[in-house]
Amino acid sequence: MFKRNVLAVSLAVAGLCSAQAMAAVVGGGATLPQNLYGTTAGTGILAATPLPGFNAYVGVGSGNGKLAFFNNDATKFSLTAGTTVDYAGSDSRVSATELANYNAHATLGAATFGALSQIPTAATSVALPYRIDGATSLVLTADQIADIFSGKITNWSAVGGPNLAIKVVYRNESSGTTEIFSTHLNNIASVDFPAVSSTFGTAVGFNPLTSAPAGSTYLPVTGSSGVATAVANNNGAIGYVGPDYATVNDPAKVVTVQRTISVSGTPTVVNYLPTDVNVTVTLNSEKPPTDPTSGKSVSNPLDWVPAFANPSAGYPFVGYTNIILSQCYKDAGDNTRIRDFLNKHYTGVNNTAVTTAKLIPVPTAWQTAIHNTFWNTSSSLRIGDTNACSGGKGRPL
Repeated sequence: MFKRNVLAVSLAVAGLCSAQAMAAVVGGGATLPQNLYGTTAGTGILAATPLPGFNAYVGVGSGNGKLAFFNNDATKFSLTAGTTVDYAGSDSRVSATELANYNAHATLGAATFGALSQIPTAATSVALPYRIDGATSLVLTADQIADIFSGKITNWSAVGGPNLAIKVVYRNESSGTTEIFSTHLNNIASVDFPAVSSTFGTAVGFNPLTSAPAGSTYLPVTGSSGVATAVANNNGAIGYVGPDYATVNDPAKVVTVQRTISVSGTPTVVNYLPTDVNVTVTLNSEKPPTDPTSGKSVSNPLDWVPAFANPSAGYPFVGYTNIILSQCYKDAGDNTRIRDFLNKHYTGVNNTAVTTAKLIPVPTAWQTAIHNTFWNTSSSLRIGDTNACSGGKGRPL
């Protein structure tokens, strides 16, 4: 009996140690940053952290990433039900409704997990790849882009191109890339794009599969890779993708967006490709919430991710890919790993990796503001704040 008890205790301890050894930070979501984060163990800025570190990032789209996080539902990542979801990656900004629901939820929200944090990790453009055989450039205004994607313009001859039918390639799942793309078009052409949405059909106000305008052609695909492949395989096609699936400095492959901006008070026509330089101009048009002139609140998660609906200058289809976190984590190891990531990422350690992934580092002023707010031990908003997370508060083990 004694030996059996010893064996049972030994097995229990071994099982506990094994579970602890396997414990890791679990998350996923947007496909745009998946190469940056690391979808294979030991790669990327998340999965390459010291073991057990972070699990490999699961790219399933921003919509499913949010659902997994807000419902603590790992099945959205095709993981075992009951696995704790620690964070989500999303190009889609947390909405006021999502924040309100989180704050009000009795068991899956602020009362049990702590305050919500939504933090930009890298900036991205949304490029518009196209294929028009023989074309060396395609310059379009935002109004023309809105007319093309809403099915009002169905032939390239209407915008100075050849007599060739337009094929619109779009994301058929909830996508943060779609949301970024629709943000500017909704601002300047709300008739064509009545909503800012992560779903293309909602953004244009009709289902492209069942009620597309006469003469228009729509090709539904999944993921940025699906868009890039469909455009490459179809003469006359145009789509929208993150910069890792486009040659952003080649006017023969991506649309040049023509804008009229104010230069010293004078309206001036400027053409923008989605290059790092042109995107940085857009990013610098917004100040972080810690800047007293920003008009934003440090404690409001919605203010930490600008929308860039109609920037005063720069390439207009710009946004951030974000990490969504709770303030509190019951597993001390998870808390340490997340804080370690924040400390590295927002002190510039990962800037080269971000650039290599064809994304753009968060501007220095924003990195400093994020580090001071969500990592600094003197901040009450920091991840793992002992006062805010007292009483056993935190995402489940």
